[in-house]
Amino acid sequence: MTNNLQATTTLSNGVKMPWFGLGVFKVEEGPELVNAVKFAIKQGYRSIDTAAIYGNEEGVGQAIREAINEFGITREELFITSKVWNSDLGYESTLKAYENSLAKLGLDYLDLFLIHWPVEGKYKDAWRALETLYKAGRVKAIGVSNFQVHHLEDVLKDAEIKPMVNQVEYHPRLTQAEVKAFCDNNGIQFEAWSPLMQGQLFDHPLLKDLANKYNKSVAQVILRWDLQNGVVTIPKSTKEQRIIENSSIFDFELKAEDLDQISSLNENHRVGPNPDNIDF
Repeated sequence: MTNNLQATTTLSNGVKMPWFGLGVFKVEEGPELVNAVKFAIKQGYRSIDTAAIYGNEEGVGQAIREAINEFGITREELFITSKVWNSDLGYESTLKAYENSLAKLGLDYLDLFLIHWPVEGKYKDAWRALETLYKAGRVKAIGVSNFQVHHLEDVLKDAEIKPMVNQVEYHPRLTQAEVKAFCDNNGIQFEAWSPLMQGQLFDHPLLKDLANKYNKSVAQVILRWDLQNGVVTIPKSTKEQRIIENSSIFDFELKAEDLDQISSLNENHRVGPNPDNIDF
């Protein structure tokens, strides 16, 4: 299964997606961003996740170009994700948003393009646009983010191509079991954002006990739990030490009862917005 940083899951269309990547949510444009992305790639990360709304696609693109030049890797070895923002959802506007993201990143294609939020009345037209891009060979894979079961069912009613990925808030206090089961049953890869709950779990007694038991950090225990549950994960960090630590999770395995204990911490508690309640 997942025994190294380059390990991949195969999406429903045959595209290989790394199990582990770097998120850059709220990392501002500038040297810190460029250095973090380059450092991660140098350490062996191959997946970088950004979004139009993060306002940092240009810096991510710069880091990718510099990494390719300096570290002897190719564009094809990398897996780059971006997302269309709510104000751009719609058929023509989503097509345009894709071109804008590519231009800012300075890339010819994306590996994965996602609808960022399921805005009522807009996401189905956006999905048709993603299908158009996919059928034209402009993007390797398409998916959604923050979709609940009823949103997915709604898209699947008319979709010619089903979403390959659903990226949602997922951590031990929000396991989204129903959404995950639906995705698993429909061949949609589940992916976690905010896997560490923005650091709010680091003092949790059970997680601290497990960290001691496995001689790992709490973050490493949580991220390992993601992988063993078949969930792609993209923790965000700009600190070199943390980028290394987060990815040092391929040399141990959590026992089944410990996985269950972590899952039992679920309280349906969100740190981000509720997808059924979008006013932005």
